[in-house]
Amino acid sequence: MTQQPRRTARRIAGLGAAADLAVAVLVVPAVAGTAAAQPAPGAVGPGVRLVTPLGEVAELCTANFLFDGGGTLYLGAAAHCTGTEDSTGSVNGCVEPVQPEGTEVRIEGRDGRTYTGTLAYNSWVTMQDIGEDDPAACSFNDFALIELSPEAAAAADPTVPGFGGPVGLEVGGTRSGETVYSHQPNQLAATPNKQGVSLGRPESPRMHVVVTAPPGVPGDSGSGYLDSEGRAFGVLSSLLAPTTANGVTDIAQALDYAMTYGGIDDVRLVPGTRPFTPGRTAQPMTELPSGPQLPDSPLPELTPSPLR
Repeated sequence: MTQQPRRTARRIAGLGAAADLAVAVLVVPAVAGTAAAQPAPGAVGPGVRLVTPLGEVAELCTANFLFDGGGTLYLGAAAHCTGTEDSTGSVNGCVEPVQPEGTEVRIEGRDGRTYTGTLAYNSWVTMQDIGEDDPAACSFNDFALIELSPEAAAAADPTVPGFGGPVGLEVGGTRSGETVYSHQPNQLAATPNKQGVSLGRPESPRMHVVVTAPPGVPGDSGSGYLDSEGRAFGVLSSLLAPTTANGVTDIAQALDYAMTYGGIDDVRLVPGTRPFTPGRTAQPMTELPSGPQLPDSPLPELTPSPLR
């Protein structure tokens, strides 16, 4: 998440190495002889910018995937993207101030139009309402659902630009060393299409540790992640100091929590309408992280820092 305009500098300060890595990006071209032009993505879907008014400023984040609940369409987001002016910069969703469900969210469509949605579910709101005190849930359950207006729903496209998919929901957790993918278009980088490495879920089943070069930074918050088979598994949540790895909320765990405690009906991921074909489109990807870009093994003690 990042803010517009006056609080942006304060939020980005402290990212340190993550900001440095975002300056220069190595890019892998599409596979020779197999690149194919893809239809333009729909106006509303994975990767669109989400704008939540916050007094005189606004929170800027990125949508992950489309979800359906009994015919109602939602965009997935990060819960921390609807913080308040009193936010302290903590990742503890059990105490951090957050705007109420029902808050209007603006959606910047890829067609240049602005659409609207309504915050229908926020894990931080729910955890505070029920008095959640599990440390893993408080720190890593960072997920929200934005109900699309009829106009936004009519323009919705579930396909992930640059990769295709998702082909379904990943429910067993990524394995350490697995190649993963994320579409993060809302920063000034050479390419929005990132490939990275998952280091599994060493801290909790609720959070994957993912390394991309560059890492996700403020403004990328909420971006979705696909595993090596094109299944949706995560939502960008945090930076994990002292490394440049990101903390990525597990979607399957987050959905289960939402349907158990959040008053949300049976909500399901909407699969993409085009196949998962990383590296087989005309759009390039970042290189896989290697060498000094990867943290030491075993991992040091990781401290999540909010992407604000």
